[in-house]
Amino acid sequence: MLSIDQLDLENKSVFIRVDYNVPLDESLQIKDDTRIRASLNTITYAQKKGARVTVASHLGRPQGQVSPRYSLLSVAAHLSALLNQDVVLPDDCIGDGVKQLVKTQKSNQIVMLENLRFHKEEEANDERFARQLAAPFSVYINDAFGCAHRAHASTVGMVKLIKEKACGFLMQQEIAHLTPLLQSPKKPYVAVLGGAKVSDKIDLIDNLIKVADVILIGGAMAYTFLVAEGISVGASLVEQDKVEMARALLQRARAKQVRLLLPVDHVAKEQLKKEAPSIVVPEKNMVIPLLGVDIGPQTTALYTQEIKAAKTVLWNGPMGIFEWDNASAGTLAIAHAMAAVKGLTVVGGGDSVAAVMHAGVSKQLSHVSTGGGASLEFLEGKSLPGILALEGPE
Repeated sequence: MLSIDQLDLENKSVFIRVDYNVPLDESLQIKDDTRIRASLNTITYAQKKGARVTVASHLGRPQGQVSPRYSLLSVAAHLSALLNQDVVLPDDCIGDGVKQLVKTQKSNQIVMLENLRFHKEEEANDERFARQLAAPFSVYINDAFGCAHRAHASTVGMVKLIKEKACGFLMQQEIAHLTPLLQSPKKPYVAVLGGAKVSDKIDLIDNLIKVADVILIGGAMAYTFLVAEGISVGASLVEQDKVEMARALLQRARAKQVRLLLPVDHVAKEQLKKEAPSIVVPEKNMVIPLLGVDIGPQTTALYTQEIKAAKTVLWNGPMGIFEWDNASAGTLAIAHAMAAVKGLTVVGGGDSVAAVMHAGVSKQLSHVSTGGGASLEFLEGKSLPGILALEGPE
């Protein structure tokens, strides 16, 4: 797979697939521009090398229908402000109007195509739509790692129709930081996994058992594992249909001599409400009506000790309901422990990313992934269609 800096971009019309699927508030203003800022290096590099740049993205789930709610208008305005140059947004992503716009584009001007998912053919990877998308361009760049697990027209279908193709700097950075987590990681290797559901992490845990030394489990998913171990968890969230799977994963970890650690104490509430008081349960077992909302202080000390001794740390999923001050201590402690590690520290998954931002330590980590579902599938050992498309024959 080539990188953008290996191509001659002078005077060429360059299509850059970005991931601008950003959260908007009720007035359609951007709440978090991390993904937009993450694309700037690739865009500015292409322009400096003389390319005429067009960026394309989806936003939300408009179900193949044109909707003002999902227009990229506010994103275009924000990108214009960040780059201090014109960003032109046509009313579509294909057609004669787009072709003409790209043909007459000035070098100091960005074209941003309107939401790709206004066409149902995008998610269907429709060949005719892919041809229409590809038509105006001589170079294809994919810098949308967060969409690399989707076989859509803009990530797969159009790639084979454009002779010159490469990944952007963000895509390159994601692959460079995630690959060592699966291939020859420096030891000790600690994986910290949280979030609500075991079902979301089964394949990830299964794959990490092959490479990690220690797996630390927190969040609501920990209660399913505790039930599998015969521990009473009160009224905590448990995936009853995944208890056997959790038991099998625990057995697999023991067979591979991987230490899979579970909470030894809890922060709990009697009601799942922010204002309800939190209490510390100083043992593994909980009684009804208590339900766990965070790992307890003993568990926090145990987990942070493991992290501080590590050379490689992966974190995916918070330890509790970190958005609530009285259920955030465990998650914030994990974030600060990772920031102190002298080694590779990678955070992936939307909630974990939000947690390190909340803790103010994102700049002290090796890599904070923008990938979400793509990061998860990559770490599960799956091949991502958007990456495979770039690795095809020249």
